[in-house]
Amino acid sequence: MALTLTDPAPLSHAELEEGTAFAPRFDTGGLVTVVTIEAGSNDVLMLAHMNAEALSLTLETGIAHYWSRSRGKLWKKGETSGELQQVVELRTDCDQDAIVLVVNQTGRGAACHTGRKSCFYRRIVVSDGTVALEDTGRPRLFDPRDVYGH
Repeated sequence: MALTLTDPAPLSHAELEEGTAFAPRFDTGGLVTVVTIEAGSNDVLMLAHMNAEALSLTLETGIAHYWSRSRGKLWKKGETSGELQQVVELRTDCDQDAIVLVVNQTGRGAACHTGRKSCFYRRIVVSDGTVALEDTGRPRLFDPRDVYGH
């Protein structure tokens, strides 16, 4: 049974920001931005997007689903790698155009397709006027060549 999400268009500003109706405001491409964090540690695991179908499936199944902009298709997180994300909580921001998804990361604990816990494994550093990326030192939890074949 597919869930029906509330249309935000008829809601007043006050209803949208203070009411109890969940009325996600998808962008012109039909997507809402999702920041996924790990329950307990509150580590930021990834940033992704959901369309209405991915959001409904996430709410219905308790497993994170996203919309892959690069592949143009629905994506059940961990379907290939076994690194499923079990939903603990969904939160929306004040105007309902972004979501924070709190999850238990299963499998080896890697949310990133590179085999790392987090997609945010590099920091931006400035040294002598040069901007570069520096690895945070978090190890790979799996080899993506073994899992994805590339």
